[in-house]
Amino acid sequence: MHRFTITGRGAIALTAVIALSAAWAVPATAQNTQSAEAIPTPKAERKAALQHQLEQVQAALAALDAEDDPAPGATAAPRNGATASNEVVVTADRAGSHVRDAPTGQTKGTVDRDQFKNSPAFSVADLLSLTPGVTMLQGNGPRDVSVSVRGSNARQTFGVRNIQVFEDGFPVTQPDGLARTDLTDPHAYAGIDVFQGPASALYGNYATGGAVNFRTRTGADIDGAEVGTDVGDYGYVNAYATVGARAGGFDYSLFGSHVRGNGSTAHSSFNTTTENLLATYEAGPNDRITVKLVNNDLDTNLSLRLSLNQFNQNPYQAGCAALAAAGCATVSVYANGVNGTKLSLSPDQTGLGRHDRRTIVGARWEHDIDIDTVWRTQFVFDNRDYNQPTSATSARGTIPSFNLMSDVTNHGQVLGLAATQFAGLSFNYEDINSYSYNLAPATAAGGGATLGALTQSIFGHHYNLGVRLREEVALAPRWKAVVGVGADYTDIDALQTAYAYPTSGGAATTLIRAQRTFFNVAPEAALVYQPDADWQLHARVATGYGTPQSGNLFVTQQGTFGNNTQLKPQSNVGIDLGADWTVGRGLKAAVTGFYEFFSNELVSQSAGANLQTFTFNAPSSVHRGIEVSADWQPLPDSLPGARLSAAYLLDDQYYDEYVEVLSAGSRSTTFNRSGNKIPGVMPSYLNARVAYDQPTGGLKGLGGFIEVNHRDAFFLDNANLLKAPGYDLVNVNLHYEPAAPGLMGLRLYVEVRNVFDETYVASASNIADTLNAAGGQNGASTLAASTGSIWAGSPRTVIGGVRMKF
Repeated sequence: MHRFTITGRGAIALTAVIALSAAWAVPATAQNTQSAEAIPTPKAERKAALQHQLEQVQAALAALDAEDDPAPGATAAPRNGATASNEVVVTADRAGSHVRDAPTGQTKGTVDRDQFKNSPAFSVADLLSLTPGVTMLQGNGPRDVSVSVRGSNARQTFGVRNIQVFEDGFPVTQPDGLARTDLTDPHAYAGIDVFQGPASALYGNYATGGAVNFRTRTGADIDGAEVGTDVGDYGYVNAYATVGARAGGFDYSLFGSHVRGNGSTAHSSFNTTTENLLATYEAGPNDRITVKLVNNDLDTNLSLRLSLNQFNQNPYQAGCAALAAAGCATVSVYANGVNGTKLSLSPDQTGLGRHDRRTIVGARWEHDIDIDTVWRTQFVFDNRDYNQPTSATSARGTIPSFNLMSDVTNHGQVLGLAATQFAGLSFNYEDINSYSYNLAPATAAGGGATLGALTQSIFGHHYNLGVRLREEVALAPRWKAVVGVGADYTDIDALQTAYAYPTSGGAATTLIRAQRTFFNVAPEAALVYQPDADWQLHARVATGYGTPQSGNLFVTQQGTFGNNTQLKPQSNVGIDLGADWTVGRGLKAAVTGFYEFFSNELVSQSAGANLQTFTFNAPSSVHRGIEVSADWQPLPDSLPGARLSAAYLLDDQYYDEYVEVLSAGSRSTTFNRSGNKIPGVMPSYLNARVAYDQPTGGLKGLGGFIEVNHRDAFFLDNANLLKAPGYDLVNVNLHYEPAAPGLMGLRLYVEVRNVFDETYVASASNIADTLNAAGGQNGASTLAASTGSIWAGSPRTVIGGVRMKF
């Protein structure tokens, strides 16, 4: 939002400025009905548009003046120490912004390029670290980051779920709710917007935690070409280039990068190439066409997740290629790839890894029906090819999908009040083609990740058909209300064929059909009050929903392929109360409290090494907490380059109602987990940064920062018997952008991460509790030996880079 303060009687000048700006930024259309003979000329169209803008601004000013005029005989009192002249605050939305890009009333965190342009950003975790409410965990692969909003995705150790992810407004979440972050390179982005809290009314299925929109740089911003290289410890190299320009009605930006490294954990080297294109063409005075392309080729080795004992003993799996050291994780595979005798092998010996390609192509058409109404339609084709020998089995498949969205936004009036109306339809479809094979020992002919017998295949589809309605109304000059509703019809029809191979020979197959349909509705309402230019208060009640994906339906709670088709969709109702506060030029702060009630929350956990992760419904759970952000320039006049920033999340999540059944052989026992903390969720999360950038003089452009990351210990199991340890990390950055004429466009930076070389848990899968021989729960010492959980974070690492603009 751009905010202007006008004092006195500057209405005429204000009117002229707004009218001329609007006429230049928004193509004009005639506002009066014309006959076929009286075809409007461009001059007549522009005059009509200007007149329309003039009338709107004059009406708004008259309403404000009427509100501020004192009663007859009374004297107007100055407000906030101002003079007795009228003070009018006018806010204008960013030109071309869409309702989904800036939803009124929803808690929002924004990361701008200024916060990371001087850093060798390795993954999206480096971009989001100062966003309150957002936490990041290490996924499967060095650059695979599991992004969580208010703990929404904390129990997922790969990819992103429970959040809708977009790039430049194009969806990069497939219809089954899965998005991944290792197809993105941080150097491509201008910023990120995070919309926090349940948001299915606007973003549809799987938005129980909110939405994230990554914004790439425009051609006008790049205006030329940039090349850069980052290098660092463990063989890390990122070579990238971007080119962009704006000419007339055409704007384009093209980015490409090649990244490789060895990883700090054994057998975690990676090699990935990314191409990213954004191009917009003004096809006429009322039409804009935008094209988007993302292509990513990923090739990474993969280590195994550890038990807590293994992590404490050998966190980076040193000496484990040939299992010559203690604390090595192993994968158990059939010697013949089918049945019978099993061998315990290292990830190197088995050839574990991920070899994926993701291609996303999208196009959007925006048409101005009139000066107040925009119709937008976009289509996205998204294809995911994956080859993932990640454990005792290898998953392979092709998942093509498409997403069609069309909506109309109108800026008008309701009962004489300024209002924005939004209505949209969406349809997305995914074709499921998935296979799973046993892994076999590597052979001279087959090399690593040799495939054995087929263990599972899934064929089917998943689609969502949705509708969205939203109304934003300015009830008064300082009050705005929002009401909205969204609904989705979801259809999952999939057939699993599970294969078993008795040692006596032959193959046994089991067919399981999942035909599930769901209809979910999500209303929301919000109220925003801005008493003055420095304060904004917001309150919101909203709902979200997320259906299971097909893969959840075919893994039992024993971690084997089978029937889990009884899963229900999860839903949540969230209440937000927050305030944003600006104190002079030096301090901006925001605080939001949230309380969310979940029904049938989908929780995933590991069944152990060489077994699949399974999903279950927790009947009732609660997420509550506080998120705080602050950006402070303590001495804006005498030391303008100094800045302190912080983001804090207090996140308390617990089961309100959940009875877990544990089984061992023929024995089963129930345990009441009500009141227990939900495992995988960090209760406290803090990022703080002290930065300085020299704004003037001979050292202009020299700067740096010290950053502290604090993470609390968190439970790993439903019984709350075992915790992953908390940690504190310190990072230091130094950068320089020379101001000398011959060196302008050059940027140098170096960063030391984990300065004190702390060994820490970067992520951990939830561990299933187990029964002992007496029918009771095994204790923490037994759980500490449960493998398949922990991924160690990187030790002290130095990364430096250079970038040049032409």
